[in-house]
Amino acid sequence: MQSALRTMLRAKVPMRPYRPSALPTSQAFRAGVMHSRNLHIKKYTEEHEVVNYDDATGVGIVSITDHAQSVLGDVVFVELPPVGTSFSQGDQLGAVESVKAASDIYAPVSGTVEEINEELSGQPGLLNKSPEDKGWLVKMKLSDPSELDKLMTFEEYKSTYED
Repeated sequence: MQSALRTMLRAKVPMRPYRPSALPTSQAFRAGVMHSRNLHIKKYTEEHEVVNYDDATGVGIVSITDHAQSVLGDVVFVELPPVGTSFSQGDQLGAVESVKAASDIYAPVSGTVEEINEELSGQPGLLNKSPEDKGWLVKMKLSDPSELDKLMTFEEYKSTYED
């Protein structure tokens, strides 16, 4: 290490001071690249639903957990509510049918459905392939984000089905 430092010190090339790339530059501010950080919260229910909440938009993306889809098996049908429907926490939101069983989906939080995943009507298997990403169910505008506090973290959720 010392020999590398000596070589650098002997070199006639001026050394630039260290500038971490994480620090914002004035160009980034002028270009509008710097954004305030949004709070993203991911919470789980005992009924195997998960909600990803973005506090900047007030929208939560509801899906089932990977554990739920593995227990259900191959999903063949997904029933979702119409856009504009309002739900209270715990209300039945929809249903999932698989080759093994049928299961109701419950609203993890209160809110109004802003968007449904239309792809699931033609490709219900997305729920098996990517339950918490491409297989999302609905996007809801939360009416009471404090309800998220009643839900579980991933570690708490995982402990409910692991022995």
